[in-house]
Amino acid sequence: MLDNPNDAVQPDFTTEEFEDARACLMNRGIANDDLAAEALETIWTLNNDAAKDAWADQVETELRRTHKAQCLAAEQEQEHQQALEDKLTAACKEEHKKNKSKFVPVSANKIPTLPIIIPSNYAAQKLKAGDYCELYYFTNKGLDEAKKNVLSTEAQGMILLPGTDGQQMWVNADETHDSKAAITKDENLLWEELNEAAPRIIVAMQQQEWPEDHINMHIAFWTAALTAGP
Repeated sequence: MLDNPNDAVQPDFTTEEFEDARACLMNRGIANDDLAAEALETIWTLNNDAAKDAWADQVETELRRTHKAQCLAAEQEQEHQQALEDKLTAACKEEHKKNKSKFVPVSANKIPTLPIIIPSNYAAQKLKAGDYCELYYFTNKGLDEAKKNVLSTEAQGMILLPGTDGQQMWVNADETHDSKAAITKDENLLWEELNEAAPRIIVAMQQQEWPEDHINMHIAFWTAALTAGP
């Protein structure tokens, strides 16, 4: 049903337009023209009432269908969001599993705000895995050497190493050691070099998304060490 019968207007059955209809009713026993018009009005009203009931049923059916479709869409969206959340949770668990040392809980302090620094690829890979690396890579000398290596066009080469799953894999040589820099061990660094490197390695840890409490442990250590002096 396309038209709402509640909007229908009863016609005037006394007009010339319905003369034939009135005549038909009088031929069937209606006494006069006025009674025939009243009969037509009664018939129209009965048909309109029946149409209104059918319209109400149709509207209710459409509402139920729409509500069902909306509930189904909401359920599917919820399932989709849950699947995305589960995928993200699984990825986080895998990251914790691969780099356990990166997420060891320790005491807390504020993270310093320092400019972004770019150490060698080796140092970045070590920190990304949650491992500590030599402070030399964060001294002025170490950063200068890293910059030269980035600008160099010389191929670093590939080496074969065992992966975390036990399978051997090819990796860049500069991810396992810095082949060009002459590394100075932490205990042999000058006091000025320690002052250069300590805050930078903390920022690098932050860039590699180390847990805040782990970073703050290093902040507390180096703050105390550098404050004490040589």
